[in-house]
Amino acid sequence: MQRPVPEPATATRAIHHGESFASETGTVMPPIYATSTFEHGNPGGFDYTRSGNPNFRILEGVLASVEACTHATVFGSGVSAITAIVSTLSQGDLVLCEENLYGCTVRLFEQVFAKFGVRTEWVDFTNPSSVARIEEQRPAMVWLESPTNPLLKVIDLDAVCSAARSAGVPVVVDNTFATALVQRPLALGATLSLTSTTKYINGHSDALGGVVCTDQPSWHQKMVFAQKALGLMPSPFDCWLITRGIKTLPLRLNQQMANAAAVADHLASHPAVSWVRYPGRDDHPQRAVALRQMNGGGAIVTIGLNASREQAYAVCKALRWFTMAESLGGVESLICHPATMTHAAVSSEIKAALGISDGLIRLSLGCEDIRDLLIDLDHALTLLP
Repeated sequence: MQRPVPEPATATRAIHHGESFASETGTVMPPIYATSTFEHGNPGGFDYTRSGNPNFRILEGVLASVEACTHATVFGSGVSAITAIVSTLSQGDLVLCEENLYGCTVRLFEQVFAKFGVRTEWVDFTNPSSVARIEEQRPAMVWLESPTNPLLKVIDLDAVCSAARSAGVPVVVDNTFATALVQRPLALGATLSLTSTTKYINGHSDALGGVVCTDQPSWHQKMVFAQKALGLMPSPFDCWLITRGIKTLPLRLNQQMANAAAVADHLASHPAVSWVRYPGRDDHPQRAVALRQMNGGGAIVTIGLNASREQAYAVCKALRWFTMAESLGGVESLICHPATMTHAAVSSEIKAALGISDGLIRLSLGCEDIRDLLIDLDHALTLLP
């Protein structure tokens, strides 16, 4: 009797992308289809790159496989993916948002879509009483991040999605900080799983992209329509780079998470550091939730320094192996001052209420040797009084 062949593991699925649309050459890595238009009647059904390109489909296939979902739609950036989802809303619709979202998401809701009548209410979804707001408000959509940027709050996705499902409300989860290797929002009940593929998925800080994954055909059609109608598509070259990058995602992320855990433990006992947030540590406020829904602590560490903006900047600039820069998730370690970088568009009052102070620093751990990273951090922290 022939034994059944088990389903391939995630690391295998990340490497083997399947269709390359170039079977006559036997190419192992798909080529870049750098064309704006296609001859009518081709077997792939392509007509114009704004509405589809082989590189899009190849990447979408890999991402859907890794996410273990039915549909994936790629976009030109994470913000493009956000725009695609919000474009499905109508004037007067209410979005119930986690209060600690990526600054550019906040800016889109407050400064762009508000002009078209989309309303937002901001709540702390780590507070169980906030979940009740879904039934009370019956919003058009619930918008979450977990872990959040930059405070690394971990939202109980199963609890929120269960409440939303009972109320007939779709749930969007920005899964950029975790990726499908660490957390699977769709398996926990989310309608849409959004990821900036610029970050860990690509992993080399050289391409922009975003993806929306779903198991619902109706939502997939909405995303395809937005990709074409709003011109939110990526470039074939960026898709090619991200397809190449995702092949090493499991290897990279394992090293990055190991580095993050070591850095978090080291800084937690450092006299210059007031506090450390890392979902992999027992002192994380939502550690029990993280253990239940995550396969690791991720590779971001947020710390609080008793420091002014100038002092925090001095620490960031003194580092050798951590570059002070926007973004995260690459093989190189980065350091960020959220109050003036990722969340610069958020008002001072809201930042103060959330706890995004001038002494808050976000670390994105790369794949460098951990000894070098710890020595580097210790040296920079000597600058604080």
